[in-house]
Amino acid sequence: MEVTTGAMGSLLPKLGQLLMDEHNLHKRVKKDVCFLSMELESMHAALIKVGAVPRDQLDTQVKLWADEVRELSYNMEDVVDKFLVRVEGIQQPQDNTGRFKELKNKMVSLFKKGKNHHRIADAVKEIKEQLQEVAARRGRNKLDGIAFNPTEAIAIDPRLRALYTEATELVGIYGKRDQDLLSLLSIEGDDASNKKLKKISIVGFGGLGKTTLARAVYEKIKGDFDCRAFVPVGQNPDVRKVFRDILIDLGISHSDVVMLDERQLINKLHEFLENKRYLVIIDDIWDENLWEGINLAFSNRNNLGSRLITTTRIKALP
Repeated sequence: MEVTTGAMGSLLPKLGQLLMDEHNLHKRVKKDVCFLSMELESMHAALIKVGAVPRDQLDTQVKLWADEVRELSYNMEDVVDKFLVRVEGIQQPQDNTGRFKELKNKMVSLFKKGKNHHRIADAVKEIKEQLQEVAARRGRNKLDGIAFNPTEAIAIDPRLRALYTEATELVGIYGKRDQDLLSLLSIEGDDASNKKLKKISIVGFGGLGKTTLARAVYEKIKGDFDCRAFVPVGQNPDVRKVFRDILIDLGISHSDVVMLDERQLINKLHEFLENKRYLVIIDDIWDENLWEGINLAFSNRNNLGSRLITTTRIKALP
């Protein structure tokens, strides 16, 4: 995989390390590091796609771009590694022979930290400029899609039509089945002594209008909840991205979740939703393993009348 993606796999977690409070980076530098992380995640995904195509079948521009991104990832990793080694290596052992010597050691340590912070700030700025140029070249040369079939028509995902149907167009969809679903999901019918999390799946094959129904229900009842999220998934989902999208839709800042791994994202969800009545709709689940992860993320201990709704083609989901 390293041949395909360069140093991306190890670089992204290290950028997350840079953002830790203990490194005390300037606010502007942190913002630049967040930018680098987001841009590199996108490039990482693109490199994986490029790597799936035999090299002799790749467009020349794509090969040049991919090689440039890989080389840049190695350079960036070198810069980050040097900073981390310097910062962690300047801690002075405590000297108990006198307060003056102890103070001197602290001043030397602070001076060295200051120099290293200045170096990393300059390096991050330079890397950001290089990355922006690489990204711009990708856009100018319209590289997305060139690696594959350039004559293939671009299809509009039918789920987008359902997601962005105007609310006024949804008014007339409520038949008896849909009214029963609304009644089931409404908090008005909750018994005061039993407000456990309700998990509901809307199941059926493609084209039945599951997304449209889920969206209509969401618009109808969302005002009853402290926070809410509507997240489309689809085939071959990135589990981390699904959890990130849920958290961002619930109102958490992108920069707070961009570098978290799957376990940390689930913990973040538990922590954020602990004392809230929430409505979360996850649309178009194809993978039972993803459902198991989602099921873990939404605790049954929530007794505030929350709702978790999924749409799926899988009959096995609860």
